[in-house]
Amino acid sequence: MSSFDEDFAADRTFASDNYSGVHPEVMEAMSAANRGHVGSYGGDPWTAHFARLAKQLFGEAAEAYPMFTGTGANVLALQAVSPRWGSVICAETAHIVVGEGGAPEKLGGLKLWTVATPDGKLTPELIDRQAWGFDDIQRAVPAAVSISQVTEYGTCYTPGEIREIADHTHSLGMVLHVDGSRLGNAGAFLDCSLGAITSEVGVDILSLGGTKNGLMGAEAVIALNPEVAPGLRFMRKTNAQLGSKMRFMSAQLIAMYGGDLWLRSARHANAMAQRLTEGIQRIMDSGSAPGISLDFATESNAVFPRLPADVKARAHARFHFYDWPGDPEMVRLMCSFDTTPEDVDALIAAIAGE
Repeated sequence: MSSFDEDFAADRTFASDNYSGVHPEVMEAMSAANRGHVGSYGGDPWTAHFARLAKQLFGEAAEAYPMFTGTGANVLALQAVSPRWGSVICAETAHIVVGEGGAPEKLGGLKLWTVATPDGKLTPELIDRQAWGFDDIQRAVPAAVSISQVTEYGTCYTPGEIREIADHTHSLGMVLHVDGSRLGNAGAFLDCSLGAITSEVGVDILSLGGTKNGLMGAEAVIALNPEVAPGLRFMRKTNAQLGSKMRFMSAQLIAMYGGDLWLRSARHANAMAQRLTEGIQRIMDSGSAPGISLDFATESNAVFPRLPADVKARAHARFHFYDWPGDPEMVRLMCSFDTTPEDVDALIAAIAGE
């Protein structure tokens, strides 16, 4: 064992579900794929298997494109469905706006038309605030709508809400994209299949997440309506997202989505977030730490409490988590597939000052 291994302390945090390690079942799947010689750049049995699996999950029309990162998946998906003069309508809190370093604009050449939302969720009425100027040569023409499932506030779109957005988007001649970095958490909360919140309700193209739910670094773009993204198989290489040893990416995706691992992992993370919410609510009800509040319902693995400065300081002293940008009291607490009840209870005690 190296000195680093001996000295390293595996701290627990509530900063991000990206902080967690790789699920052991995923590591096993990668190890099992590490044998022999197979075709590169997707010409391997694992990638072919994942292509068939995507059709089982999302319908026979679905085409699957494994890639390295969520940002890469979002940029490629939106670039593929938007003409050079096109733009994308999204919530002003969307990850493509605030969390991807300007990649959609700089790499994808896309204009983002943002809309303020009360809870991170778009509606047809909110979309209409930016869905205009389709014949205006002075304005980047709206070509796609992008929604996050779950949203950046941890809230979930119901299947009915997505269907309403899809129908409205299509009626305006636009395409609907879903940033599904935490799609599994939404499926677990809504108790439905992944297809029920994507392909079955009119979504055209999906960025299917994996890293936040226990993969090492594998995501995918799923063209649910391939007609709207005819150049995807070429653009993946152009955008530096075509993995040479793709079998290891596909093996991870198969481990996650070929059975119920996505659901087990997401249910556990969601349950830990609910346990955390209930503990914070008990503190609020007791009046022992005045000034704490919860602005959003807990519908995934994220909790967004408001904490007074002294409460926040003592919680930060024991656990790492992020303050929410632009709001001095709000923090984001993220649970993962490997968060334990003991972790949650220790954070609750820190918030309570115990």
